[in-house]
Formats: sequence, structure tokens, C-alpha cells
Amino acid sequence: MAVEKAIASSSLVEVVDRILDKGVVIDAWVRVSLVGIELLAVEARVVVASVETFLKYSEAVGLTAAAA
Repeated sequence: MAVEKAIASSSLVEVVDRILDKGVVIDAWVRVSLVGIELLAVEARVVVASVETFLKYSEAVGLTAAAA
């Protein structure tokens, strides 16, 4: 994967286009406990991608049935 230099004058449209083209994955897991008692547990999984990108990769890992 090549590293590209970011241009400071990127417009919001260019940023959204890049995110939808490449996608973004955020996976977070937080657990707060006090004296061995779990007080709070948060699990978040966020995936942002275009429908085309999602279908391409989900089919590759077997999440969708291939169209006949």
C-alpha cells in the first residue's frame, strides 16, 4: 500500500469521497470496573463504506450470497 501525501486544502467532498471509496473501520471496547465489579462495558463497531465497496468485500469473506 503506497503512502500518499495529504493536501491541506482538501475539500469536504474529497474527504467523503475517499472515505466512501476506501472505507473506515472503528473497533472500540471499553470496560470500567471497581474492586472487581464491572460498572460499565461498551463495545462499538462502526464500518463506513460505499455499498459497492461493502458488497465487494462482504462477498469475498462470505457474508452475502453471490448473485446467480
